[in-house]
Amino acid sequence: MKPAAKGKQKLTHYGDTGAPRMVDVSAKPSTTRTARAQAMVRIRREVLDQLPLNPKGNPLEIARIAGIQAAKRTSELIPLCHPLLLSHVDVEASVEPGGVRILATATATGPTGVEMEALTAAAVAALTVYDMTKALDKRIEIQDVFLLEKTGGKSGDFRR
Repeated sequence: MKPAAKGKQKLTHYGDTGAPRMVDVSAKPSTTRTARAQAMVRIRREVLDQLPLNPKGNPLEIARIAGIQAAKRTSELIPLCHPLLLSHVDVEASVEPGGVRILATATATGPTGVEMEALTAAAVAALTVYDMTKALDKRIEIQDVFLLEKTGGKSGDFRR
């Protein structure tokens, strides 16, 4: 991998030889960092109407718990992520026209951000909604998984 051009960001997960590496954050100061991500599960109205009748349980509540659990295990799923001591994770799942919107928030105080934890929580919560409803419709789609905002750290705040 070539070094970044002057004034451009460098991908930190690659060493000087281009080999992937876990970023050394030991010299970075601990700051409070937050991230919020979303995912959209597109579901037909007929299937949405049947959510409360699901014999497996409330799909939105199961998805919420799955998202929280996923955030805590992000470093086990994504090889170069640091294991973090999360101080807070929240996942909301709400029905809206066209499907279920997932909003996930993660917070930690440490030397690295929590964007991947929030994104993982949103994605796994969306997958859980799919799992809980797939018997009713195989055309369900998971869309629009992205970071909404983040605070803290060297790169500063970001808001979509």
